[in-house]
Amino acid sequence: MPLLLIDFPVFNPVALALGPIVIRWYALAYIVGIVLGWVYARSLIKKDRLWGEPAPITLPQLDDFILWVTIGIIVGGRTGYVLFYNLPFFIEHPSEILELWKGGMSFHGGFLGCVAAVMLFARRNNISILSLGDITTAVAPIGLFLGRLANFINSELWGRHADPSLPWAMIFPNGGPLPRHPSQLYEAGLEGIVLFTALAIMIRMGALKRPGLILGSFIAIYGIARIIGEHFREPDPQLGFLWGGLTMGMLLSVPMIIVGAIIITAAVRRRANGPAPTTPT
Repeated sequence: MPLLLIDFPVFNPVALALGPIVIRWYALAYIVGIVLGWVYARSLIKKDRLWGEPAPITLPQLDDFILWVTIGIIVGGRTGYVLFYNLPFFIEHPSEILELWKGGMSFHGGFLGCVAAVMLFARRNNISILSLGDITTAVAPIGLFLGRLANFINSELWGRHADPSLPWAMIFPNGGPLPRHPSQLYEAGLEGIVLFTALAIMIRMGALKRPGLILGSFIAIYGIARIIGEHFREPDPQLGFLWGGLTMGMLLSVPMIIVGAIIITAAVRRRANGPAPTTPT
């Protein structure tokens, strides 16, 4: 075995146990991600200068929205996994659909659930759907980053076989004897750090003044980042590679890039928020 090859550091899947209450790393990632996202969203809403006018949502409305989006992410994520990744199994074992502690969440399904939550809440509270979508997607990379770290800790969704000379190639305990890419960390960097940084820079440059610009950018950039990550990630065993070596993650990300580009184009063409220009007299 090459000297630089890394044995996967085995973690306890349980992050916290208090008597009968057991919190696993995956659940903890969701909890911390939602809390940090809520804190960051509140900071954005408080800064009117970022919007060019008063923020389109109040702090009490944001507090109410957190429950809506949490339900949307969980229901959508699980539904997406059942439909996109393992439908034959769940048709035979329908009772396991509700067993979330066993893992199995789809980002693309969770995103659709989040979209539904945004649309329903915005219409009920007379809020701009695009602006609420901007807030939601601006904070989403925080949860994505923590979720990928949880995937790594759980030794799941590991990468494809890697050249043993790769310094950070790892032997995963449930991934066979060959070294693999720690693709969960690649995705944490792309979908979390890179995406968050790009959106934060855009916000600083006034992107929130154009409703939908952050939303469209998130959708498009995530789609690109996911396709890049899929080149290093081992496909789900029940699906394997699809047409021409494509994976389900790649196929589901292509429409995201297209839709994101359309939303970006419409947002750029829309007049930015802010005081109306004065007409010389």
